[in-house]
Amino acid sequence: MKDVIKTGGEWVSSLELESLLMDVPGVAEATVVGIPDPRWGERPIAFIVRSTGPAVTEALLRQAVSERAQTGAISRYAIPDAIHFCEVLPRTSIGKVDKKALRDTAIASASLPTA
Repeated sequence: MKDVIKTGGEWVSSLELESLLMDVPGVAEATVVGIPDPRWGERPIAFIVRSTGPAVTEALLRQAVSERAQTGAISRYAIPDAIHFCEVLPRTSIGKVDKKALRDTAIASASLPTA
């Protein structure tokens, strides 16, 4: 699965977004995938597994990404359209996060519930 998302003609690194999200206290795992968007081509969405400890919220994660965008460290196009919380991330047979399965699930579910 590719590690970049093309949104509105801009390239967004899913790995960079994942790293930024992982820096937020309360995040055990994070992955970002691009889903098709009729206006922008693709848009990033994030899947988060909470860790024990401080309760992380969607608002806190959005704030962390928005602050990085305001400083110019990342593009404002990189701010995920949606942040979904899950218990575990699906894995491939070799133990990597199965981004294809997450992308397919997100596309099949027009509106995933957020926490």
